Amino acid sequence: MRLLIQENFPLKSYNTFGVDATARYFVEINDETELKQLYTQHEDLLRLPVLILGGGSNILFTQDVDGLVIHMAIQGIDHRVNGTSVEVTAGGGITWNDLVWYCVDRGFGGIENLVLIPGTAGAAPVQNIGAYGAELSAVFRQCRAFDTQTGEMTTFSQEECGFSYRDSRFKREKGRYIITQLSLNLSLTPVLNTGYGAVRSALESRGIHQPTLSDVAEAISSIRTEKLPDPATIGNAGSFFKNPVITVQHFGQLQAAFPHLDFVYFPANNGHVKIAGGWLIEQCGWKGKQVGDAGTWKNQALVLVNHKNASGLDIYNLSAQIIDDVKETFGIRLEREVNVV
Repeated sequence: MRLLIQENFPLKSYNTFGVDATARYFVEINDETELKQLYTQHEDLLRLPVLILGGGSNILFTQDVDGLVIHMAIQGIDHRVNGTSVEVTAGGGITWNDLVWYCVDRGFGGIENLVLIPGTAGAAPVQNIGAYGAELSAVFRQCRAFDTQTGEMTTFSQEECGFSYRDSRFKREKGRYIITQLSLNLSLTPVLNTGYGAVRSALESRGIHQPTLSDVAEAISSIRTEKLPDPATIGNAGSFFKNPVITVQHFGQLQAAFPHLDFVYFPANNGHVKIAGGWLIEQCGWKGKQVGDAGTWKNQALVLVNHKNASGLDIYNLSAQIIDDVKETFGIRLEREVNVV
């Protein structure tokens, strides 16, 4: 079957910021065969810059894409039970939140804390997504990926992915691998992770003292809904910045320098501390602030938003101002979590 290669393709509905951008060429991939066909029969297009696009929830277009956009749309979810564990396999184009609820509804535990994270299953390992004390890497089994250098399908184990905080080999070797399928090891006898105070409070407010998987997922959904705007209403890509990780020594210096501030922080690995990036931004006066049609969300300063007609460059420039302000105030340089194109 011949691939449909489209020219001058509008990307506004393919990014959750809802900014205008155009792809010189665009192709949608619905199975691995189409991906191999693209890389064997369209060498001319592949000489151009190539951008792999999933749900468009972790990207900011600051300009048109003068190259080829490959939209990954491979579907399908399956599972196999083995005693008290279950292996769940999903196509790379599956919406991540749909995968979470597929598992929660069937009593498969392990990703309920990752509910309502935007994006696709195929993009999840790239970022090693995490929230409320849980990370994808903890339940990751393997993934299939197309190697654009060799033209072959490759399977990566958990160890081979090189996961770290919001990072993986796929992010470090950007553009080489295209993830087509994801497999997770989940549990039929899960130990629920309700360590975050906000999660405990949400459950207690509902009168729930012995929560189920569904209870935890619904509680976290309500928290995220309160904090994060719906991209269908207000353009955004969730958390725009990473929560910075600093040494304990640096943190002690900050506490001494700002004794009047009650820092929001969490212990991290190897003698480090993770500070809430949104809290830092809020202390600098940016929470809820609007510059033109770009701004920070009123309920969570870590989220940048497109109020109406902001360009990608407007949003990027706002993020640069915030980075400079936090660096000048606290000596911490925020890193963008969103991919800038």
